[in-house]
Amino acid sequence: MQAPERPVNLALHPLAVPESPPMTQAILANARLILEDRVTPGGIACEGGRIAAIFEGEGVPDGAIDLQGDFLAPGLVELHTDNLERHLRPRPGVNWPHSSAILAHDAELAGCGITTVFDAMRVGSIPSERNDDYGKYARPLATELEAIRASGVLRISHFLHLRAEICSETLLDELAEFGPQDRVGIISLMDHTPGQRQFRDISKLAQYVQGKYGFSDADFQAHVQNLRDLRARNGDRHEAEAVATAHRLGAVLASHDDTTAGQVAISAAHGVRLAEFPTTPEAARACHDHGIMVMMGAPNLIRGGSHSGNVSAADLARAGHLDILSSDYVPAGLLAGAMLLARIWDDLPRAIATVTRNPASAAGLADRGALAPGLRADLIRFRMLDDAPVLRETWVRGVRV
Repeated sequence: MQAPERPVNLALHPLAVPESPPMTQAILANARLILEDRVTPGGIACEGGRIAAIFEGEGVPDGAIDLQGDFLAPGLVELHTDNLERHLRPRPGVNWPHSSAILAHDAELAGCGITTVFDAMRVGSIPSERNDDYGKYARPLATELEAIRASGVLRISHFLHLRAEICSETLLDELAEFGPQDRVGIISLMDHTPGQRQFRDISKLAQYVQGKYGFSDADFQAHVQNLRDLRARNGDRHEAEAVATAHRLGAVLASHDDTTAGQVAISAAHGVRLAEFPTTPEAARACHDHGIMVMMGAPNLIRGGSHSGNVSAADLARAGHLDILSSDYVPAGLLAGAMLLARIWDDLPRAIATVTRNPASAAGLADRGALAPGLRADLIRFRMLDDAPVLRETWVRGVRV
């Protein structure tokens, strides 16, 4: 499924500020190229950070790098990952230095073949909650990330994905702190009010919250009631402001955990172009009816089902209602999930597109996501060990990282 046209202000898009091209040249040969419609022996010439030419056939020209028959694919594009937060809080109550966490996150993604990431940060906090996981953090963290990116030490391309928590106390103030200079590419509408969407089954929410934070039964019931009260007081105006902010920043608008066709219809009316983790077959089917691309988590696919008891990603893939994979909370799962899709569909180019061309298109990044002349030379080299992909090299704009 092709991403629909996005009604955004392209002057505000994060790619509106050009990057200086690296002064590099390289020829990669003797590979199995995963093109958009086929897999073929061949190689790629890179120049100035972009793909200069693609050639088919075996053999290694003079001066070329011999890839020894490994697969060569576009670099992976990750639209939704909690991985940075995992580095910031490696254990409950442990706050890691931010610069070290950002650098470790960046290196891990490069080592998994991810060359473009939209780092997910929650906006919308609940200061009244006793657990500091609900505190404000996005604005200072985004500033630190941008400072490190500007220093030139990051390996891959970073954008922001603001997860707008509708059920919160401070969303409006936090959204107002971001502007066009912040490289906000995606804003998702997150509503974690208990009893609907991801947590229709309250027992699943109790298992998660009480297991993570050690809440007693009474603590958990108070937590649930507080969230429901917040949704009743703030939900509608928070949702409207998040939609308006996406338009103001030129960001793609995403929904999260749509469950019913009615919720999808509301998402479509808001201008949503990307559905993150719809929880039912009905919702995924409705997304396609409205021209909304469906993204599912690679962990769901690899584990054989959702840890929250929602729809199986494999079932949506077989039904033709899965367009994009996200690593979610396991970066190495992105490429592994694509190779599992290749077996389900018996179509490697289609599967690789779920982690390259399709997410790039959904995010409005027309300069990457495929092996084609003129596109960024963001590339990965891998081979298979039984059913597991083994990443061997990653290039970003023609530079091995």
